[in-house]
Amino acid sequence: MAVPKKKVSRSRRNMRRFASGNRLDVPTTVTCPSCHEPKRPHCVCACGFYNNKQVLNTRKVARQVKQAETN
Repeated sequence: MAVPKKKVSRSRRNMRRFASGNRLDVPTTVTCPSCHEPKRPHCVCACGFYNNKQVLNTRKVARQVKQAETN
């Protein structure tokens, strides 16, 4: 079995890992159709919408509904 003669330093290990183009990409974001905020795809938005349907009750949405009822 092959055994390294010397310990590989963190710096050398990381240079090897990331030199060949294995860098992490910028995470993909999409715009929420209801609040127009950036969000991760296939995740619930902060406003509580997923797939153009409200799945979570948030304070922001509750406040908007209350204002709509009073007007």
